[in-house]
Amino acid sequence: MSDLPRHRVRFADLPNRKRTGFDLQPDAQARAALAQELGVPGLRKFRFEGVLSPMGKSDWRLEGTLGATVEQACVVTLEPVNTRIDETVARTFMADFEYPAAEEVELTEDDTADPLPATLDLYDVALEALALALPAYPRKEGVETGTDGRAMFTEPGKTPMTDEEARPFAGLQALRDSLASKDETDD
Repeated sequence: MSDLPRHRVRFADLPNRKRTGFDLQPDAQARAALAQELGVPGLRKFRFEGVLSPMGKSDWRLEGTLGATVEQACVVTLEPVNTRIDETVARTFMADFEYPAAEEVELTEDDTADPLPATLDLYDVALEALALALPAYPRKEGVETGTDGRAMFTEPGKTPMTDEEARPFAGLQALRDSLASKDETDD
């Protein structure tokens, strides 16, 4: 059994003429489980609040705000970096939603539309929004990658490999150059 917190909503159980509010604020143990699910070292704060509003006879609109403080590892130093996330979350759940056929690649205007599920876990919606909002390459304030903007990593006392040396044919070119210089010395 997973330690992830759950807050499931059955749309059939909600009043279809008024809005239903929610406010998710997990405790420390639940935040640790959410952090593990996200693959980050820590989740110091987390709050997802909003409303589910009926739209017509069977569709629903979720509007909420997500606030979180996430600990990530700096891509340069691997030291902890705290990132504050404040996101507006909006989703529309439609009873007659149809996925486009494989040959139809036309994008719809509303990219927040989803099929109406029987049950919706609000933590799943929040985790998805948080995962999309996290910086892909968090960097500790003031940390630079290198003098020319490129990251350089190696053991102390050794020269770091450059991007040119890491290219697939760089080794072959070096071998060709060494063979050419050897042929010149043999002549």
